Amino acid sequence: MVQLKEELQDKEHLKSRVQTIVKELKEQDRKSMNTTDPDCVKVKGRQGIHPGYNGQIVVDEKHGLIVTSDVVNESNDLNQFAQQIEQAHQTLGHPCTNACADAGYSDIQELKKIDDQHITVIVPSQKQAHDREVKPFDKEQFRYDEPNDGYICPEEHPLNYVFLDKPRNHKVYQIIDKSLCFKCPHWGLCTKAKYGRRIRRLVDEALKIKLEHQYNTEQSQAIYRLRKQKVELPFGHMKLNLGVTAFLLRGLEGVKAEMSLLASCFNITRMIKLVGVPLLVTRLAN
Repeated sequence: MVQLKEELQDKEHLKSRVQTIVKELKEQDRKSMNTTDPDCVKVKGRQGIHPGYNGQIVVDEKHGLIVTSDVVNESNDLNQFAQQIEQAHQTLGHPCTNACADAGYSDIQELKKIDDQHITVIVPSQKQAHDREVKPFDKEQFRYDEPNDGYICPEEHPLNYVFLDKPRNHKVYQIIDKSLCFKCPHWGLCTKAKYGRRIRRLVDEALKIKLEHQYNTEQSQAIYRLRKQKVELPFGHMKLNLGVTAFLLRGLEGVKAEMSLLASCFNITRMIKLVGVPLLVTRLAN
């Protein structure tokens, strides 16, 4: 009887726990949740997909010191560029001159927030990062008609603006007479859509093109080459020299504090190399 009672209690406890988790998933509009650490997310690493956090750092170009460190519970970097740069500005007390990051940060709306501050943004687009070959009927082969806000296809047929895809921040252009596509010698290669050819253009496409050209300049390329040396070095130091391969704490606030300690350790080590122990001790004392 005692054992049966305990089993019933365990089942009731499990049922209650499952109901609580389902309720939290609905309230937070999430598809999944780690019950050990609800704050963490699924991240992709060398070990495959596993629960984790996304560490962020901003490093200064001259000395290679970590200006700010942060941890976010997002699985990618797309929404981080402006936020991390703004935090660095608060630490420095003034805006930076150049802001550089890899293609993982290439969300155009994030880049716009920094470009609007007249800061030189050096971030490659996904196309530039992967050196994607332009195919015969890619959007790049269609001519943009700026005065009329439309496109001209390789066969010189117009595509007019038809609607705005707000969730994706895209303007959609479509060939008005779809029969032109059906009669076209490139039908089946250019498009197979029953409504004819469509093209999507970012609302901020002009800025995207500007930043792509800006990234390709000789000065920007020189700065971008320093990125690996400056930004990847702290992560390498933490993993290889400090032996940190995972956060020890649970919860977003805990891992933020842990990341802050790791960044401080790196900066102290870096400053010792820059100014030496005696001068560093003197400066810290003062």
